[in-house]
Amino acid sequence: MNLHEYQARAVLKAAGIPVPDGDVAATPAEVEAIARRLGGRVVVKAQVHAGGRGKAGGVKLAADPAEARKHAEKILGMTIKGLTVQKVLVVPAADIASESYAGVILDRASQRPVMMVSPAGGVDIEEVAAQTPDKIMKLPVDPRYGLLPHQAMRLGFFLYRDLAQVRAAATVLQQLYAAFVTVGASLVEINPLITTPAGQVVALDAKISVDDNELERRPHVAALRDVSAEDPAEVKARDAGLSFIKLEGSVGCCVNGAGLAMATMDLVKYYGGEPANFLDIGGSSNPDKVVTALEIITSDRHVKAILFNIFGGITRCDDVANGIVTATGRTGLKVPIVIRLTGTNEDLAVSILQRAGFSALTDMDEAVKRAVELAGRAA
Repeated sequence: MNLHEYQARAVLKAAGIPVPDGDVAATPAEVEAIARRLGGRVVVKAQVHAGGRGKAGGVKLAADPAEARKHAEKILGMTIKGLTVQKVLVVPAADIASESYAGVILDRASQRPVMMVSPAGGVDIEEVAAQTPDKIMKLPVDPRYGLLPHQAMRLGFFLYRDLAQVRAAATVLQQLYAAFVTVGASLVEINPLITTPAGQVVALDAKISVDDNELERRPHVAALRDVSAEDPAEVKARDAGLSFIKLEGSVGCCVNGAGLAMATMDLVKYYGGEPANFLDIGGSSNPDKVVTALEIITSDRHVKAILFNIFGGITRCDDVANGIVTATGRTGLKVPIVIRLTGTNEDLAVSILQRAGFSALTDMDEAVKRAVELAGRAA
């Protein structure tokens, strides 16, 4: 679950990190009032779960409240990467002496959180890693002890030469790690972490991604979820208990089990196609899940062929077959569908599909090749 910038700033502020004043607004009038309260120049920032807000025109500098209102009139309601801007953050324009990057990410390779800092802030950390990897310092953190003071100081010295700024940065980094643990995050970033002409170290921007598995025991964090800012298909999938990630290809995939789903996507690419999604219906025998899965896949206009790849263990093939028949009857399927079923109640599933006018394959490679071929024809 991603937090909006204004929500992430609140988390950092609660951890004690210096964050500039600011407020969120949903109307141009509210933006004007906030700008008047803050005084001076302000920045109006679109609040959507998407990168590239500045390039899309979603971040604007305003000299006065009237200009802030004009910017808000253009930003509110605009679409950035398919998401509609419904709120904006209004913050004072900062005087910046330097920009750095600070973040904590859950690293699967080391199986622990990793602190990352870079004196090259203000741009994507991926770009820094690709072009100037020597400007990034990484430090794995032992979760038993957290980020220790001497480790934080070491990271601070990588960012700054001034001792006062090094100490301030070390404090911020320890607070950042504390915030990471408190909300159950998989990623926490400050980009940029700035110094002011007066030498203060301030978090100017914030990004937090929370591990969904942490939300059940952190209801106060779960309450921050903004469903209106998420892809409707992903919301529908989550509500139905499906694992779904939208991709950019043309072969819609519906599979049971994450491992088989990954193997299916690999085969789609191997045979020259591109998967349109990752969709795992899980191990339950629930035809309603199959209905929802097919509705989600067919809602993507880029899908040119649909591939069902079911290996029946806990999941019964006949339940999946019934789900396919029910879903296609409801949605009026207009794209070709390829079905591979093998395992529990396989023979019964085949007969169910045949009565409904479908055929089923048992060979995975053959099914994938056919789906890629059909998607290529439709394209």
